[in-house]
Amino acid sequence: MINTVKFAISVLALATGCLAQEGLTIDNKHKERVSIPEAEQIYFSACSAVREEFDLRRSIPPRVKLILGAEKNEVWVEGREIRLTKWDRYAFAEGVVQLAFEDIMPSQQRLTIAKRAIVRVDSTVEVERLVK
Repeated sequence: MINTVKFAISVLALATGCLAQEGLTIDNKHKERVSIPEAEQIYFSACSAVREEFDLRRSIPPRVKLILGAEKNEVWVEGREIRLTKWDRYAFAEGVVQLAFEDIMPSQQRLTIAKRAIVRVDSTVEVERLVK
């Protein structure tokens, strides 16, 4: 029985190490209830969904730190953190998607697209204005 427990602890330690290597770390100082395998599945699923949505060939697992027990739910892009008051699989998935999107479309590219949108608006003319 003791060997089984030691084996289970070893597997859990290795799995946690693999999460960190893949880009997901979990800070759970307040001991919120969270299933690490579920968090890992959601992390990889959200990354795959973004990759499929934008038809990317490369893998896009962003570096993410999940902080449980935060004061409020938020995504801190600069620190690559998803801060949750308690475990919420939907909020976590949304945060992973946001950070993955940040990786595939940097702020400069978003700014270029926004400028292009404004140029299109400025270059269109209403039909009524052409008649006059």
